[in-house]
Amino acid sequence: MQRAEFEALVSRLETLKQNDPRGYQLRLVGLVLLGYGYLAGIVALLIALLAAAALSVLFLKALAIKLVIPLAFFIWVVLRALWVRIAPPVGFAVTAGTAPALFERIERLRRALKAPRFHRVLITDDFNAAVMQVPLLGLFGWHRNFLLLGLPLLKCLTPEQLDAVLAHEFGHLAGGHARFGNWLYRSRRIWLQLAESIGRAGGGGSFLFRRFFQWYVPYFHAWTFPLARANEYEADAVAARLTSPRVAAQALTSVNVGGALLQERFWPELHRQADDQPQPAYLPYTQIGQGLDEDFRSDDGRRWLAESLKRETSYADTHPALSDRLRALRHPASVAPPAAGASADHLLGELRERVIATFDARWQEQISHGWRQRYDEVQKGRSRLGELNASVAERELGVDEKLERAHLLADVGRDKDAALQQFQAAVQAHPDSAAAHFFYGQGLLARDDESGATHLRRAIELEPGARGNVGEILRDYYWRRGDKAAADTWHDTVERHEAISDQARAERARLTVHDKLEPHGLGAERIAELAQQLRELGIYRAWLARRTLRHMPEHPQLVLGFRATRPLRWHSAARAEQQQNRILSRVAFPHDVIVLAVDGDNARFGRKLAKIAGSRLY
Repeated sequence: MQRAEFEALVSRLETLKQNDPRGYQLRLVGLVLLGYGYLAGIVALLIALLAAAALSVLFLKALAIKLVIPLAFFIWVVLRALWVRIAPPVGFAVTAGTAPALFERIERLRRALKAPRFHRVLITDDFNAAVMQVPLLGLFGWHRNFLLLGLPLLKCLTPEQLDAVLAHEFGHLAGGHARFGNWLYRSRRIWLQLAESIGRAGGGGSFLFRRFFQWYVPYFHAWTFPLARANEYEADAVAARLTSPRVAAQALTSVNVGGALLQERFWPELHRQADDQPQPAYLPYTQIGQGLDEDFRSDDGRRWLAESLKRETSYADTHPALSDRLRALRHPASVAPPAAGASADHLLGELRERVIATFDARWQEQISHGWRQRYDEVQKGRSRLGELNASVAERELGVDEKLERAHLLADVGRDKDAALQQFQAAVQAHPDSAAAHFFYGQGLLARDDESGATHLRRAIELEPGARGNVGEILRDYYWRRGDKAAADTWHDTVERHEAISDQARAERARLTVHDKLEPHGLGAERIAELAQQLRELGIYRAWLARRTLRHMPEHPQLVLGFRATRPLRWHSAARAEQQQNRILSRVAFPHDVIVLAVDGDNARFGRKLAKIAGSRLY
């Protein structure tokens, strides 16, 4: 289902839900039953076929046994593909005994809403809070309830604001409407998991479900979208009722501003230290939340809030935009960060320092290698930048060197103004360079200069394969500017490019003897280089051709056939595989390539390659 079709369907369903809520719910239940009914019908049919085959043993004897065994195996493969196991979330487990102040608030809110109990409460290292239900038996349910609380989020909220967040999450579990919505949410997750499982299965009976899933899953997602959106508003109303509209608005504001603070300032500034020092100067989970009041009320804080309020509700997410949620609460945005020592993470009590130390140690372990690698790369980059700067005075740099210098100026030199000037100079000196137009256009758009779009479109003209990357950049740019029509146009371009790319990848992943081949089209000098590299690897004979492609033919794929075994010698499949791996790892090909031995089982490929004019390398 294309984006425009999805949005049009959701719009109609929102109207249906508003005008005929009972009819909408009944049709939604029918849609769920259709999905489960299809699965049950296929399984029942297969079991009936197995039973019939088993009964035929009385008449067909040995022949029937030959039918029963593969049919039983096929049914087992199908059932295995349908078995969905959703992994439980991970985090630092807390209990009423280890964090009594936190659990007192959880239990008070849970009892007020008559929500189900949680089997586990986990503190996580991300900026989020969520309720998650994990079915232990896949399609058959038996759900375990998890409450996830992100430590960074706790550090950005007061205890009262945390109450509003908890009440919102509990609101998704409590009451008749919420239970219905949660059942649909679980069903949607299971269908998505099933679709992924069937997609990974490839063969083995997955063909019985693939076409149905390709239609059903997007259609079911569209039908549940209006209910999921409405449930978010209902959960906000629950939060306002159990706390107050003011506290609920404060919590929403803090979540939006705090998330922007971490994403745009805190984490980038921390990671930027790797450019200048081999070890971080501070650990993140100890530092998060310090100076929060100053950050929230700074110019950046006001900008982050303004951007959040400017953002519009879209069909990309079931969560409404901040401005619409505040409007529903009938309360304006309210910045009220916790005072020092009064954030919600202190509800963890004596466990707080242990949780922080655990997350800091885990973070340090995870980034230690990458941090040192980045430090070493920056030192090498600065040395290389010095070489290029010295070369400028001596000679005219080539286009690749100019682009490299511009990237280094922006990255290790931290001079984006100079980098943009270098990209501009590269475009002027090399107007037919797709890369120069791409990077210059990208840099201009980053400064909100719309002229960059002209250069990005020129990059597509020069290199059609850049359509996907360019489309994403232009889509995001127009979306930030509030130009929905232009953003939608480029989003459609990205989707079409991704569909073609998927088809191209599938086509290139498999080669059959029936695929068409043509002369490789490489120059004599390049062919001589390839032949020399193959001889040095001890390859006895080699042929090269170009594959005729239906999808994205502008990106060629070569087919190299080699003879792994000399005449009058025993063919070894293991030796052929070793030679194939050596070729792929050591020979530099100008295009994507498929390498295969053309003796043994692949002798037909050898005869096909030999018929292509100029295919024999030596």
